Amino acid sequence: MCALPSLKLSDRAVDFIDEDYLHGLLAGKKPDASRIREIIAKSLAKQALSLEETASLVLTEDPELVQEIFAAARQLKENVYGNRIVLFAPLYIGNDCINDCTYCAFKRSNFQAVRRTLAPEEIRQQVVALEDKGHKRLILVFGEHPKYDADFIAETVRNVYSVHSGHGEIRRVNINAAPLDIEGYKKVKEAGIGTYQIFMETYHHDTYSMMHPGDTRKGNYLYRLDGLSRAFEAGCDDVGLGVLFGLYDWRFEVLGMVRHALYLQERYNVGPHTLSFPRLRPAQGVEFDERYFVNDEEFKRVIAILRLAVPYTGLILTARENPELRRELMSFGVSQIDAGSRIEIGGYTEAGDAQVMEREQFCLGDIRSLDDVMRELMADGYVPSFCTSCYRSGRTGEHFMEFSIPGFIKRYCTPNALLTLQEYLVDYASKETRAVGEKLIAAEIANMEEGEMKSRTLQQLQDIKEREVRDIYF
Repeated sequence: MCALPSLKLSDRAVDFIDEDYLHGLLAGKKPDASRIREIIAKSLAKQALSLEETASLVLTEDPELVQEIFAAARQLKENVYGNRIVLFAPLYIGNDCINDCTYCAFKRSNFQAVRRTLAPEEIRQQVVALEDKGHKRLILVFGEHPKYDADFIAETVRNVYSVHSGHGEIRRVNINAAPLDIEGYKKVKEAGIGTYQIFMETYHHDTYSMMHPGDTRKGNYLYRLDGLSRAFEAGCDDVGLGVLFGLYDWRFEVLGMVRHALYLQERYNVGPHTLSFPRLRPAQGVEFDERYFVNDEEFKRVIAILRLAVPYTGLILTARENPELRRELMSFGVSQIDAGSRIEIGGYTEAGDAQVMEREQFCLGDIRSLDDVMRELMADGYVPSFCTSCYRSGRTGEHFMEFSIPGFIKRYCTPNALLTLQEYLVDYASKETRAVGEKLIAAEIANMEEGEMKSRTLQQLQDIKEREVRDIYF
């Protein structure tokens, strides 16, 4: 481990990943059918699973029981989130990096990479391009470099929020960046960020050391593991964690993610707002060891098990995956996806229709337009949502748990999703997508219970369509 005395940890920082214990769980006896069904029943009762219970799901190989796990994940997703899917887009700000992660095209030793950091006006141009397509939620992505410090991130967030194009505006800015110290998190929190996301990449210590050289900032395992703890202690109550699947045994990584979620819940009374589970993808200047590659069937199990283990955490499925697989996986518990994504620096105005590998961190599997993705989602019965009401109404952190655990989130989310969908249909949708969307909204309204909420939703849908009222929510 790299000794970096300037890196300040959280109060009572601890390495809570007990590898011997996790490997011991994975070496245990395969559970019988009755035990698996007990665990599924607990999850469907909206109770988070323990590590031991999660390990039982991971160990299950019987095809019939695996199908029961899949069915339960679909049911739980419907129970907690309904049929809505939240949409966002990534915006890469800069790819200078002092790290040398073996799997990443932005690593410092990759001299094929085209290095660039967007200037403030270039950032504004990217945001205008995204707003003009209908996006309301972004995640800003930064390399790890001294120039991308907390002040730079905070100023970038303020810049993004200030951009308005027609009816377009960005209402929630999430962050994917290197871990900060507590003072740094306070600065970005004051700028109005939503979720601060940190990928541990792998929870396996030896693999982490092999992937992240010890002479780099990222080489400090504990500093990264402790990153979300510092965020909580700085007042950031919406955080996201993730693993890059394919670096080590997927079964261990699932347990590592669940252990991290449980640790945050135990220590701060708030679990992660989102979990991400991208798989390794081709990248320029990178060679992969295929030993731990996760195939499609294993990937389905990853998603289904995570959904059952952490019922109230959002699951993010990214455009790394191809359209056909994304469509299949949507029902397994996914609640958020990116769409219309470009990950080249400046890609939303400069890249055209083809991917530019030397300017990307990895290769995307789905580069369809936002409109195409929206139309497919609605044709499949999903309600695409750009809703940001919980964050902007203070329903975050512990307050989010208070609302979501009794099931209130679903009651809020359906009307709010329909309102943001109506905005999209009126302001941005193609003729074909608008027709599909109007039919979907009518069906969703017909299914709502009679009462004040339905009446208000109907009136507000009309206000959006006829009076150009925007940004209304419950």
